[in-house]
Amino acid sequence: MLVEEIMKKEVITLTKTATIAEALKLLHENRIRHIPIVDDNYYVIGIVSDRDVRDASPSILNQDADQSELENEIQSIMTQDVITVHPLDFVEEIARVFYDEEFACLPVVRENKLVGMITEKDMLHTFIQLTGTNLQSSQIEIKVPHKPGILPEVAAIFGARKTNITSVLIYPYNDDPNFKILVFRIQTMNPMPVVQDLREAGYDLMWPNNIVGPKV
Repeated sequence: MLVEEIMKKEVITLTKTATIAEALKLLHENRIRHIPIVDDNYYVIGIVSDRDVRDASPSILNQDADQSELENEIQSIMTQDVITVHPLDFVEEIARVFYDEEFACLPVVRENKLVGMITEKDMLHTFIQLTGTNLQSSQIEIKVPHKPGILPEVAAIFGARKTNITSVLIYPYNDDPNFKILVFRIQTMNPMPVVQDLREAGYDLMWPNNIVGPKV
């Protein structure tokens, strides 16, 4: 899946000479957490977060606070070294950037111009869709040898039952390079017939691992 498929294309921006008060108003009115700062060519030159604005604003608990601070230009508090991504980047690879850098959002640029924004919430929603957990389904986890052809071999058992597979995930089994875990989500609320078929075929089920149903 590509970034352009999940990014927000309508992005609220400010110029570097906008005031902190303007940023505060935009953040509250639009219920957003970040605002990219752009120049006249729509190049990203900075970014501010709700935390940046909050830290630069006078405390609401101090009635004598100097409100003139809100008239300072946003360039005085913006982060200038902005990491950006491209619309054709893979979402799975961008997830690593979010994790490693602990970012909450990333501007999306094409030919250096801002074309969208992607947030950690967008990423989480996407992975929910990719794993199929947003649909009514059942999950089956199978420990299999790490060898070529094992995935279609196991999938054939689901096919024999005419069971629709919503998603498939593959991840390592502990630290053993000889095995993998296949995670299938299937569109049925009664997975037991397939579970029994898998057991009879000799596969090691991790989930469900303690339920035995009648052969159907």
